Parts: sequence; C-alpha cells; structure tokens
Amino acid sequence: MPLKLDEVDASIIRSLMRDARKSFRQVSRETGVSTPTVKARYQRLVRAGLIRAAVLDVDLSKLERGKMAGMGMAGRMGQQWHHGRLRKGMLVGIKCDYCKGQVGGKPSVLKLGNSERLFCCTSCRSLYREKYQGRLRQVL
Repeated sequence: MPLKLDEVDASIIRSLMRDARKSFRQVSRETGVSTPTVKARYQRLVRAGLIRAAVLDVDLSKLERGKMAGMGMAGRMGQQWHHGRLRKGMLVGIKCDYCKGQVGGKPSVLKLGNSERLFCCTSCRSLYREKYQGRLRQVL
C-alpha cells in the first residue's frame, strides 16, 4: 500500500530540503510539530525510500584559487566537481559572520550550543553578540 503524504510530511521535507543538517528539534520549531513526531515521520519517510540520503554539498569556491590549480579547477569556479582530489594543506576562505569580510589568520570564535560563529576580530564578535543578544539568550 502506498504511503500518502500529509501536510506534516511535506513541511518536514521542505525544511530538510533547505538544510539537511538541521536537528529534529530545529525542524520541529519550523514546522510546529513535536520533536518525537518529526523523528518518527523522518524515519518513516526513510523506510519508505522517499528520503535516500542527506548529501554533502561542498562549496569549492571557498578554496583559494592558487590551491585549486592542482585539482584541475582553474577557470571552472562554480561548476560541480567530481574527479579532483582534496589535499592536505588546502586553504578555505572564511568570511566574518558579522561584517562578511575575509578572516585573516586565526578567527575569533563565539560558541552557541553545538555550533560556532567565526569573526575576523573581537570587535565584530562583540557587535554580533550585542545585535543578537535576545536570540543568543534563547540558544544558551
């Protein structure tokens, strides 16, 4: 007998299609359904074969251009890459979560539960905390 999707299933799928790394709790908040219900529905959709995998999507444009030449990527930024090799020592460009500028050297880190925000300097970290203090209290 085929599985008939309802609005709860559809909202869970839409949420996970935006970001498959979300926790069941985050999906629960977005959909207005309890966390155990989200988990049960997710597992049912996996067993039914509708959800096959959460796919890793690597943004290769974050790698520095000079290091990409060894991967055969020169001039192919933004295209999908399947046949190159990631190598030890490749550099990943990091943008500040506040000012969106390049982070040079060691980033200033703000830990929020299980995640981290990265900043170019302590000033940006402080300004971020100030701007989002209401939301940060909910997370912490």
